[in-house]
Amino acid sequence: MANKKTQENTSKYWWLKHLVLAVIAALATVLLLFWMLKGVTRHGKTLEVPDLTNMTITEARKVAKKNHIRIKITDSVYIPQLHAGQVLKQTPSAGSRVKKNRNILITINSLVPMMVKAPDVVGYSLRQAESNLHAANLQIGRLNYVPDIATNSVMGQSYKGRPLVPGTEIPAQSEIDLTLGLSASDCWTKVPNLLTLPYHRVKSELTYNSLNLDKILFDGTVQTYADTLNSIVYKQEPGPTIGNSVRMGTGIVIFLTLNKDLAELNKQNLKAKDLVRDTTMVLPKDTELEEVKPEETPEEAEPVDNNNDEPEL
Repeated sequence: MANKKTQENTSKYWWLKHLVLAVIAALATVLLLFWMLKGVTRHGKTLEVPDLTNMTITEARKVAKKNHIRIKITDSVYIPQLHAGQVLKQTPSAGSRVKKNRNILITINSLVPMMVKAPDVVGYSLRQAESNLHAANLQIGRLNYVPDIATNSVMGQSYKGRPLVPGTEIPAQSEIDLTLGLSASDCWTKVPNLLTLPYHRVKSELTYNSLNLDKILFDGTVQTYADTLNSIVYKQEPGPTIGNSVRMGTGIVIFLTLNKDLAELNKQNLKAKDLVRDTTMVLPKDTELEEVKPEETPEEAEPVDNNNDEPEL
């Protein structure tokens, strides 16, 4: 009788015993999985991404290996001013926290320059020539003026000091120098106000006004080529003019910074000076400002003092 009762009790709690064991086994499995997942993903353990920009691809690979990360080239562009294979951009950016063996996506300067065919812009106006060169993935270099009855008519094109034959293959983004006509009766232009203008817009603004970019100087905020691309003008020589007062082809010196407040302050000060000059300037009767001719040519003017400690591009 006692044995029968014991068997009944054992049978009664059998399912409860197995349920408890199943719950314990499930918890143990979950804990084991979490522990393994933590080990595989290195939960909580991150590395700081180094700055790979401006390095060559070889240098970037060495630094990546040393820092236990990997690099993957996802894009390339061609900038002739930079070294082939130079790292231009990275994602994630320098200083980010990532896990070990994370892929860092980089953009490099193309190892092989893209070649394009030079168009024929002789006989075109400066505006048309600029448009045709841009369409061919080329840029205008220096504007060289020679006496001619047709001002800003292209009389010749050259590349690296040599005449450029149309159809010749040259690297994309190369600068093409133009020889332009200049009439004695139409040879003056104005200097535009470049203050706060982004660097990448300076050349087109000067070309529009038939001027050359003579020199680029930087302050201490501009350290890399990427900084140059993001910089703005905070000073220019000569300064902006109200009307046509300099000869076409005159060279302009620009000073670049990343300090927007400095550039804005200089621009505001310039406006204030212009306002005072405009209200005190007395012009001859029936004379328009645009018709005022300069008193001295660029050859006679005093040279601009460029003696400063700022580095030249």
